[in-house]
Amino acid sequence: MIKAIKLYTGEDNHSHFITGTVAEGLLHEAATVRFQESPPHSFYDWHNAPTEQYVISLTGTLEFETRTGEKFILNPGEVLIALDTTGTAHKWRMIDDDPWRRVYVAFDKDAPINFVPDKA
Repeated sequence: MIKAIKLYTGEDNHSHFITGTVAEGLLHEAATVRFQESPPHSFYDWHNAPTEQYVISLTGTLEFETRTGEKFILNPGEVLIALDTTGTAHKWRMIDDDPWRRVYVAFDKDAPINFVPDKA
């Protein structure tokens, strides 16, 4: 299983996250696939996900933060499931010397999400 972090808007209108894994399987409902690279030491201030999407991190280590102060680290080889298209948003900053290379896989809102949360 591949480590995943699900970033979502809670009932309080704030972005929150939960860790788990992406279940093995095929994503049939992919709407678009896009590749992007950001140089080392980049950051992106407060923003919401533009659409519901998987962000597959290939290189680069990032720290994400929500407006409530929750933080998590996204490492190479992990998947961010970005669902916080509304609410108070999140921001990220790179914390290593590698560029952040990633693949965005957008999907329809009604598509099933292959996410299994960690057991508490």
